[in-house]
Amino acid sequence: MGNEGPASKEIVAAWDGREFLKGPLLECAELIETITGDPELASIFHEGMRNTLETTLSREADGTTFVITGDIPAMWLRDSSAQMLPFLRFLDSSDGPALYELLAGLSKRQFQYVAQDSYANAFNQEANGASYDPEDCCDDPWVWERKYEVDSLAFPLWLAHTVWRRTTRTDVFDEAVHGVLRTIVNQLRLEQDHEKNSPYSFVRNTDLPSETLQRGGKGPALGITGMTWAGFRPSDDACVYSFNVPGNLFAAQALRQLAEIAAEIYDDGQLASDAASLAAEIAAGVAEFGVIHHPLHGDMYAYEVDGLGNTLLMDDANMPSLLSLPLTGGIDQDDPLYLATRAFILSGENPYCYRGSHAAGIGSPHTPSGYIWPIGMAVQGLTTPEKTEKLRLLQLLRDTTGGTGAMHEGFDVDNPARFTRPWFSWANSMFAELLLDYCDLGN
Repeated sequence: MGNEGPASKEIVAAWDGREFLKGPLLECAELIETITGDPELASIFHEGMRNTLETTLSREADGTTFVITGDIPAMWLRDSSAQMLPFLRFLDSSDGPALYELLAGLSKRQFQYVAQDSYANAFNQEANGASYDPEDCCDDPWVWERKYEVDSLAFPLWLAHTVWRRTTRTDVFDEAVHGVLRTIVNQLRLEQDHEKNSPYSFVRNTDLPSETLQRGGKGPALGITGMTWAGFRPSDDACVYSFNVPGNLFAAQALRQLAEIAAEIYDDGQLASDAASLAAEIAAGVAEFGVIHHPLHGDMYAYEVDGLGNTLLMDDANMPSLLSLPLTGGIDQDDPLYLATRAFILSGENPYCYRGSHAAGIGSPHTPSGYIWPIGMAVQGLTTPEKTEKLRLLQLLRDTTGGTGAMHEGFDVDNPARFTRPWFSWANSMFAELLLDYCDLGN
């Protein structure tokens, strides 16, 4: 594809999902109301799913799918994957074939974007030169933002692997994607020694340290750990220490999935072996450098480390997070390290765990102090085996929309009418996934 980018000069009529909305989705909402006895939960679910279908998706002339994150007219590799999470449960429904084409089209476009620029995190629908900041040092008109985050490579692998395993269909995996898979493995390995090998840097003209990388765009000083480097977190904030532990565990899990694709679809034993060995190296690096002993919680995961002895103890509401490790990192939810880490995350020891008069949960340095994220609340529910806790969190989410009936990026624990991002499709999808999980609906 080179510098030409994805073909999208002509937008074709999107699958608007009207039959899906009237059929499987409506039936599911009715079942939710029956199971929970709560019509408001069912209504928020149906409206959030409808909103994603009707306002964020665009089917392109080349058969791919473009997905905006909500109130920003760009497609994040991370967000676009997570926005589809609850729809994966409907692949066996009467609208499954059409839904498959939508999801397969998204995978194709994600891999096209990775081929375009494997360090970028967000892209334009067309090569129009739009960007978060026109002064960023990037001259590719397809790129909205070029913040390198490990999850930008891991999420497309997760989505493509999940759709393949649930449908057995392999038409996404052409020779172009085969090359992209090799690119991903090579880049994650190259970034194990960022200082020596990496061509990547990021400089933004700003006074906010979270929006640029120090040392001329190379990021903070670091050692070699076996983990893979990233400049930014899933929140799009700069890493304090450049080995993000949940991002690395997600990368290791995605590499295992890549190895399965390489072996079973492409019959590429070398790529499968390279991916599996890199996953093992990253996991070993996390075990050696990313696990610390906390005086209250015992052995647990750090959030970020630098390989020079510095550690950051916190969690951020964005996925992949430490809290989300059973969802993203291949970690069992009863794993002792995870349970100790979870206890830390949900305590006052985590500087971004906030408690107020209306709610308690995990926030982010990306949003104001005292704001918690519905995404984090949904992750908390999805990673507990306790049905009563899942329902408690669903009811809390229901009661903290600020009267909008929709999920937001973050809201004030003392006043849910104060929130960031009124239109945030990822948060709507995470609420829907938690509700489907609680009701045990879908595959």
